[in-house]
Amino acid sequence: MTHHDPHMHETAEGTSTATDPVCGMNVTVGPDTRHAEFQGRTFHFCSDKCRQRFDSDPYFYASGHAQDHEAATPEGTQWTCPMHPQIVREAPGSCPICGMALEPVIPTEGENPELADFTRRLWVSVACSVPLLILTMGGMIGLPFRDWIGHGPANWVEFVLASPVVLWAALPFFRRGWESIVNRSPNMWTLISLGVGSAYLYSILATLLPGLFPEHYRTNGAVGTYFEASAVIVALVFVGQVLELRARERTGDAIRALLDLAPKTARRVLEDGSEYDAPLENIVEGDRLRVRPGDAVPVDGEVIEGRSSIDESMITGEAVPVGKGPGDSVTGGTLNANGSLVIAARRVGADTVLSQIVAMVASARRSRAPIQGLADRASAIFVPTVVGVALLAFIGWLVWGPQPSLISAIAAAVSVLIIACPCALGLATPISITTAAGRGAQAGVLIRDAEALERMAVVDVLVVDKTGTLTEGKPKLTDVRALADVSESELLSFAAALETGSEHPLAEAIIDGARERGAPRRSAETFEAVTGKGVKGRIQGQDVALGNATMLNDVGAEAESAAESLRAEGKTAMFIALDGKVAGIVAVADPVKETTAEAISALHALGLRIIMATGDSQRTAEAVAATLNIDDVRAGVLPEDKKALVEELKARKSVVAMAGDGVNDAPALAAADIGIAMGTGADVAMESAGLTLLGGDLNGVVRARRLAEATLRNIKQNLFFAFAYNSAGIPIAAGVLYPLTGTLLSPMIAAAAMSLSSVSVIANALRLRRAKL
Repeated sequence: MTHHDPHMHETAEGTSTATDPVCGMNVTVGPDTRHAEFQGRTFHFCSDKCRQRFDSDPYFYASGHAQDHEAATPEGTQWTCPMHPQIVREAPGSCPICGMALEPVIPTEGENPELADFTRRLWVSVACSVPLLILTMGGMIGLPFRDWIGHGPANWVEFVLASPVVLWAALPFFRRGWESIVNRSPNMWTLISLGVGSAYLYSILATLLPGLFPEHYRTNGAVGTYFEASAVIVALVFVGQVLELRARERTGDAIRALLDLAPKTARRVLEDGSEYDAPLENIVEGDRLRVRPGDAVPVDGEVIEGRSSIDESMITGEAVPVGKGPGDSVTGGTLNANGSLVIAARRVGADTVLSQIVAMVASARRSRAPIQGLADRASAIFVPTVVGVALLAFIGWLVWGPQPSLISAIAAAVSVLIIACPCALGLATPISITTAAGRGAQAGVLIRDAEALERMAVVDVLVVDKTGTLTEGKPKLTDVRALADVSESELLSFAAALETGSEHPLAEAIIDGARERGAPRRSAETFEAVTGKGVKGRIQGQDVALGNATMLNDVGAEAESAAESLRAEGKTAMFIALDGKVAGIVAVADPVKETTAEAISALHALGLRIIMATGDSQRTAEAVAATLNIDDVRAGVLPEDKKALVEELKARKSVVAMAGDGVNDAPALAAADIGIAMGTGADVAMESAGLTLLGGDLNGVVRARRLAEATLRNIKQNLFFAFAYNSAGIPIAAGVLYPLTGTLLSPMIAAAAMSLSSVSVIANALRLRRAKL
């Protein structure tokens, strides 16, 4: 029997209405009204879209959870400034302090609209600037286009080519420049908008009314213009902006990779035993969910049925799966190994551990300040100074200059603004970073952004993960000890035969070890895995067991003592029993990389303090630390503990680098002044880090330090060139040489000065290709 929607009711006119379970709208029920059946009830919908959403998860909407869930979920994306994280807005826009485009707090899928827009504007700028440069500079390479077509017509051609760049492409620059003035926060955009605008307006005046200018301003009746300078400045700044936006876009990949750890759907189990895949965002607390072998756990929950092993390396950093049964908790994003589980959802949405890790990475990422801030800090002083000089030049020429004094005053003021606009400023940082990135790649150091290099040069504390960073990250057989009348080769043969049927990570280490040591090959007649204890079976008529002490009835003092000595060396010891009696021990360990000791010694010589933070046991961690002469050990730590350690060190005014390779390291990598990922590790770790060492060789940290020092020095030199050339030209542009030469600064000299600053910056940055690391 079918029951109608309990929300349906009669109106005064006698028609029936129902509440759409998806959107909550009232629907007038008629013969053509969209409807669906679920669990004996009929539901009505306002549109096909609502009907389709209902079909994707009928229980969620039929149970009324949708409205409660929607009320508890915050709407909309928040936007923040990467340089000023205190600025948070509900919509995209520009930062009122620095003019930088705001970006989502949590990166979203799809291309950054500003990157797409700026890339389009860059190509238009380049397309117009190249023929402009050929037209104005062709005479230097034997192609005097201006002489061929005449200086007057050439000015009009330049006007046509420059106008799309200035009037359309450069609009975002002018908008940010205006906002910097309104907000009383002078920055790079103030200079660029003033310089480009002045150059363009001056050039229009020179083209339209050349007769207003003094005779010495003219060549063949035409006045020199700055059209090519205004367009090229815009194109060069766009090059820097697109490079920067692409780098910033990649910093969000860490969060996207973390979000991808959770499945998009969860298999909901209903009270009648039926199951279906529901969208993850529709899962609510208390839902029963099936987790099949090989599936990722969808949300944090508690096991209510079944037994299995869960790979929790994303949380602990350790590769050994953890046995789970009824009553045990599981974490969203972890991987179910071999059994089927039914879990009850306990924490969903933003409350899950994975979501909290995402929030930590996002928070740490926002707290960074790019090195470009150095240019803006200089601009805060430089901009008002330049504007002041331009005003003084204007007043001076207006009062004391020769006639026509107004035209001379305008020319001097505009020349100051033009020559003071450092066209190389937009390239100063990106060109050095781009060059350093190539040099670093040759040395096995991948660079994510400029700030990473700035910080790396002054790091004094290095926090390292153990597994995969100091060690190989892959367990290997280290010891076989016989405790009865049986050879070590026989023991290893029995162990390998049992582990052939096991999916445990340590099984591979024992099998590989048996093969390398030439142990006889045997096969198990029967096999059983005992969750949390070990494995057992029958081999050539003998009952064989391999596992921990709880697997056996009686271990014995001698065997326990031998196992304890192996554990003290940071190894995992497992007992082998034949027919119920302990016959020996096999030990497995994650070996330290061959290059680690040398690297730590070199880092100590560089003045760095080394702290190891690992999710492994205190005993294993101390054993590894003792062999490597590590300064401090923090064992048994979770992702939030590693992040807290980094923040604790930063609070003590230390400059902290974090080196790691796992998902569990991502929050600490993002929180550190500089994150260093091992290239052999998880993608999430590499996306969270400022530097990635290819091959996972810790000696790369030494090379990274040297490259960082060279690059930071190079960037500062570039910024000096960008400002120095223009600063030196300001007095000349203002007319201090007029009493000696009788002329003001010509457009060609001003353009050459700006070009020279760009050439100097590029040439200086290219020196990094030969940096010795």
